[in-house]
Amino acid sequence: MPSEVVTITLDATGMLCPLPVLRARRILDDMNNGDILKITATDPASVRDIPAFCQMSRHTLVMAEANGNTFVFKIQKWSNESPNNEANDNIP
Repeated sequence: MPSEVVTITLDATGMLCPLPVLRARRILDDMNNGDILKITATDPASVRDIPAFCQMSRHTLVMAEANGNTFVFKIQKWSNESPNNEANDNIP
């Protein structure tokens, strides 16, 4: 299981699609393989968009949860050792 120590946090609250994914991609491009990005978003589309982005880009979605109207994701930047799992706990 990948380490869940957060390397960088992205506050995407108030941003609408596609900005949370675009900002996440830009940040992940500058991170080291295996690093963890934590994203906090309020756009309901992020529930669909973030997992799809991870699937397409080979990053691992370590954690996804909904807290009311706020959605929190942890993404591990792709590395040769990381499986491409999706964590969809608590997401409707």
